Amino acid sequence: MKKILSIALIVCMALLAVPAVTAEDTVKIGMVTDVGGVNDKSFNQTSWEGLLALAAEDPTFEVNYLESKTDADYQTNINTFIDEGYDLIICVGYMLADATREAAEENPDQLFAIIDDSSIDLPNVACLMFAQEQASYLVGLVAGSVTQTKIVGYVQGMVSDSMNLFGIGYITGVKEACPDATILQYNANSFGDSAGGSTAAKGFITNGADVIYHAAGGTGMGVIEACNEEGIWAIGVDTDQSILAPEHVITSAMKRVDVASQDISKAVKNGTFAAGVHMYDLSNGGVDLAPTRDHIPAEVLEVVEAAKAAIIAGEKSVPTNAADVPEFTLDD
Repeated sequence: MKKILSIALIVCMALLAVPAVTAEDTVKIGMVTDVGGVNDKSFNQTSWEGLLALAAEDPTFEVNYLESKTDADYQTNINTFIDEGYDLIICVGYMLADATREAAEENPDQLFAIIDDSSIDLPNVACLMFAQEQASYLVGLVAGSVTQTKIVGYVQGMVSDSMNLFGIGYITGVKEACPDATILQYNANSFGDSAGGSTAAKGFITNGADVIYHAAGGTGMGVIEACNEEGIWAIGVDTDQSILAPEHVITSAMKRVDVASQDISKAVKNGTFAAGVHMYDLSNGGVDLAPTRDHIPAEVLEVVEAAKAAIIAGEKSVPTNAADVPEFTLDD
């Protein structure tokens, strides 16, 4: 009897010693930023905050990030996560497309996700895409409705098919709300040049712009700073950027990259990871106007909400081709 009791006690102690989360249960998610960095107040930061929230909610997720200072860091950072045995590597931004494709081809058993690029057609890569033209169209309606000078501005980080969607949607919305508006446009050719963004915005303001939208990552921080200094409206991007200038950011075009990063991470854990394009749009809450709307007149919000409902119902579509919006000039 003593022997039986001893064995039972050993078994009980062994069970108590087993941790709630074993090493095998841990899902390791690594995120590689683009050159905007993890504190860009834009989609790198929002993606990371989404992963942090996921790990706080479910401690079986282990999350980490590596910051890219230059383009040369993309491949190095990806390889670091591969060597460390991460289950999923999330690459933030289309600028990482070449490095992601190369790594995915060389490591077919490694799972990847890339944000804002749909060019990679491989069985181990999920492309997390956003209908950014829809959110940009909504903020364009706001800009065209509130401008007093009928001159508005737009700063874009770089010219590409994906980035152009921001400008295409914005200009469509502006012209719908204010058909005789002039849209000043600037390609910064950088997501990390705050000073350049400020200079561009001040140039627009000198030329009469009283609302400026940016889709330029860290460069856009300079745009918002200039608008704040000069006392005109700024429109943020990717996340609710009203915190940067509470009195002069009228709204932001949101992309829920935090939700997308969480979704694909959960899919890896659940064994439901699917390669190919995952589209986030107005219909599934993947894009929208920012929740901070205190500065938007009620009648303008009504117009925006009606347009949003029409898009979701399939009664209205926003152009995605620059050829259909001749006023968009950055791709010329």
